[in-house]
Amino acid sequence: MKKFTQLTGIAAPLDRANVDTDMIIPKQFLKSIKRSGFGPNLFDELRYLDEGQPDQDCTGRPLNESFVLNQSRYKGTKILLARENFGCGSSREHAPWALDDFGIRCVIAPSFADIFYNNCFKNGLLPIVLTEPQVDQLFNEVESEEGYLLTVDLERQVVITPKGNEMTFEVDNFRRHCLLNGLDDIGLTLQQADEIKAYEARRRQETPWLFDAIK
Repeated sequence: MKKFTQLTGIAAPLDRANVDTDMIIPKQFLKSIKRSGFGPNLFDELRYLDEGQPDQDCTGRPLNESFVLNQSRYKGTKILLARENFGCGSSREHAPWALDDFGIRCVIAPSFADIFYNNCFKNGLLPIVLTEPQVDQLFNEVESEEGYLLTVDLERQVVITPKGNEMTFEVDNFRRHCLLNGLDDIGLTLQQADEIKAYEARRRQETPWLFDAIK
């Protein structure tokens, strides 16, 4: 998993509440368990004017020019501003995969659906909860200033605006440690690789009959 330490990038305002995971990545595109390849269909229903099909190449599809991520000023977005209850709906892990594949590493909102929130941390994305007034302020500043760059410092747990104003946020210490060090569940397990190998070797000596069938 990619480390998340500090991120500076274009912030895009998605001014919608209750954005569910089927809006983030529609069900017809959930054809792979790989974590890549979902970016072109992120927010498919909002980004395109046609109805996307599972194997359709997105090149040449008619764009919805009014959708925020299709606007030139938000090209290369790394940080997404959203409204309350972002990521509600089904528990599909493809939602954070699609955001990451598109290039978005951080979502800032007043609240998140629990399962989506947990899935973000397991896939190298940082979901940040700020108060509604703080999120309103960021929406107003982003929309009024083209090229608006936010900085997210996970180590200090602050969001820094272009004017240097800081907004603090809370992250569980364990999740923060995992993001800072790029550790998903597999990475955490592999930290104990030597102990696991030693245990397996000891078990093979103590109970060799258990391993006869797998020779």
